[in-house]
Amino acid sequence: MKNRWVLKSKADEQQIQKLATELNINPLLTSLLIQRGHNSFEKAKLFFRPSLSLLHDPFLMKDMEIAVTRIEQAIKTGEKILIYGDYDVDGTTAVSLVYTFLIKRYPNVDFYIPDRYKEGYGISSKGIEWAAENDFKLIIALDCGIKAIDKVNEANNLGIDFIICDHHRPGENIPDAYAVLDPKRPDCNYPFKELSGCGVGFKLIHALLIASKGDESELDEYLDLVVVSIAADIVSITGENRTLAYFGLKRLNSSPRPGIRAILHVSKSSGELNISDIVFTIAPRINAAGRIESGRQAVELLVSPNFDEALHHALEIDTKNTKRKGLNEKITKEALELINNDPNFSSRKTTVLFNPKWHKGVIGIVASKLIDEYYRPTVILTSSEGMISGSARSVKDFDVYNAIESCSDLLDQFGGHMYAAGLAMKEQKFNEFKERFESVVSDTIEERMLVREIEIDHVLSLGDINPSFFNVLKQFEPFGPGNMAPIFKAEEVYDKGRARIVGNNHLKMQLIQNGNSRVAFDSIGFNLGSFSNQIPGKSFDVCFNIEENRYNGRTSLQLNIKDISVE
Repeated sequence: MKNRWVLKSKADEQQIQKLATELNINPLLTSLLIQRGHNSFEKAKLFFRPSLSLLHDPFLMKDMEIAVTRIEQAIKTGEKILIYGDYDVDGTTAVSLVYTFLIKRYPNVDFYIPDRYKEGYGISSKGIEWAAENDFKLIIALDCGIKAIDKVNEANNLGIDFIICDHHRPGENIPDAYAVLDPKRPDCNYPFKELSGCGVGFKLIHALLIASKGDESELDEYLDLVVVSIAADIVSITGENRTLAYFGLKRLNSSPRPGIRAILHVSKSSGELNISDIVFTIAPRINAAGRIESGRQAVELLVSPNFDEALHHALEIDTKNTKRKGLNEKITKEALELINNDPNFSSRKTTVLFNPKWHKGVIGIVASKLIDEYYRPTVILTSSEGMISGSARSVKDFDVYNAIESCSDLLDQFGGHMYAAGLAMKEQKFNEFKERFESVVSDTIEERMLVREIEIDHVLSLGDINPSFFNVLKQFEPFGPGNMAPIFKAEEVYDKGRARIVGNNHLKMQLIQNGNSRVAFDSIGFNLGSFSNQIPGKSFDVCFNIEENRYNGRTSLQLNIKDISVE
């Protein structure tokens, strides 16, 4: 599939030079800063040197004071408190964070993770019944609940109060809970709207610390959980999230909790961790517990008090992760076969597939893999508890949540974000949903959105890349949505004659420019092996990230090639 290269607009030259002088760095780097909104010395300083002291006051969030007062009342009167959360990474890290904080102060606390297969996403009747049977009077729901109007009413009727801590978009009405913490609710004036579910939980414990006049430095020990949630839930790494991720990575690399140390041990991870390492190493293992069996074990891992106990859970979860990988491959293959056998597929702008035998725990991953193959909004569904349920994923700039909301009269349940959502419906509604979703997307999506875009930050000469340049570039980290690793374009480069395919269709090259063979960069293009026969003896353009390559104790700069354009 051919990609669409888009070069970002360049900042004002006078502004670039002024900021470059003030910061004493390469003007190209100040251009990157200005593109990202850091257009003054003060803003750039805060970007390069974040501070936890600049986090927003948690009491700016609507209902925070009510929530804190209710928790303090529960502790004072000896009520049992249940921490309830979703079974994915964001939910389990959020539960682990709030549970760990409260159990240090109060013994009558337990946690509950719904069964993905028997209860589905969010607050369930079974969970509420379990709470009632076990005499819980207060439930703190994390990463879910903003649409649980009926379930909260069920709890109210049983004399159970709910504090909802969510970050998903609310529906028309807010549940009648004791307190509802969600920066996205329309009447909430909290300055930063893109917290993860665990991030909202973090704000709650921050508020509890302030109210009790506790030592706020204690917050540092929870930041490893917060950064894992930020990375795994693909929230924007800007504003407050960037500060939390920045210090979370410091915690992760210096003194992570036993559960995370155990994950790193079983995955044989070494070296300094970044956001990408969380996404591809830590998060899949935490997720595997809920995908294959029960998310409760992920919490048991993350709240383990010592390494030996954590290692026991980590080894079991690693086995589940291996099983998850096998299911991914099997279902993706079956999904691609369905697509290849559909004569109408090429004329559609969506991918909507249903197989009652597919494993519910991995269909979200399959949806993402299909977008890699066929770049269009995708919904993958399977049978679950007498219903069809599944996951949706989207392409850049297209709001799949809005498209699903346009089909809400056909659905029994839905929720999510711009780029990822979950939904459930009766089986007889599937065909109507498939056609309605196709119609809504076709009417609203722009043609450009159906071609994968590579957004290029700047044109760069290979001769300008040196350790000094890269050392400043590293300070742009942590990278992620809203602050992606800069992509550069180099024009008219040549391979030095060493191009070859390595591994599974990866292209290894050594690139030079302007005939200057003294400035040659080792380069790797993952899944770009098809270009190996097109580039010998020719000039071509590349877009790339700059990264460090560590091998045999030696560190060097390497170009990670994202795409190649050969005339």
